[in-house]
Amino acid sequence: MRFVQKLRHALIPPKGIRRRLDYFRLRVMRIGGSPHAVAAGLAIGVVSAWTPFLGLHIAFAIPLAYLLGGSMVAAALGTTFANPITCPIIWPLTWKIGEVMMGQSAAGHDHLDLGALFAHLDVSQLWRPVLEPMLIGSLPPGVACGVVIYAVTYFGIRSFRNRRLHRLTARAVSPKDTANGVRA
Repeated sequence: MRFVQKLRHALIPPKGIRRRLDYFRLRVMRIGGSPHAVAAGLAIGVVSAWTPFLGLHIAFAIPLAYLLGGSMVAAALGTTFANPITCPIIWPLTWKIGEVMMGQSAAGHDHLDLGALFAHLDVSQLWRPVLEPMLIGSLPPGVACGVVIYAVTYFGIRSFRNRRLHRLTARAVSPKDTANGVRA
């Protein structure tokens, strides 16, 4: 396979993005636990994904899900919200929101050499101009997404499980079997 084909295959699944999203949805629906636990875990994972600490999202989400009674598996799945497609949108958005919330302007950061700061991993110099605004700016959209994800997931799981229960109940006592005197 050529490099371009490999890259295209990695970014766009061969069977389509819709199929991959449906698979993700079914994975979430089949997680064990109450609808509240699964929805809370997924919401916590999504909120964690909005923070600028790439690589530590799961480390934040799982203990928080445990403390709040959410599903730790769902929390880990929720952290996949931060991915190569969404991070280029999330990071500048959270940085700008954080600057507005802190009353700062981007003009003061023109002299920053982000490449050098990242190359030397100088977090102390990176904290004030970049990470602090991103962390503060991640709270409003993260909480808003978390609330929406919680509601959609909670009602979706409840509906999914009710439909499944009705299907299984109907299959267990089908009219054809009761007419013949056979019980399942």
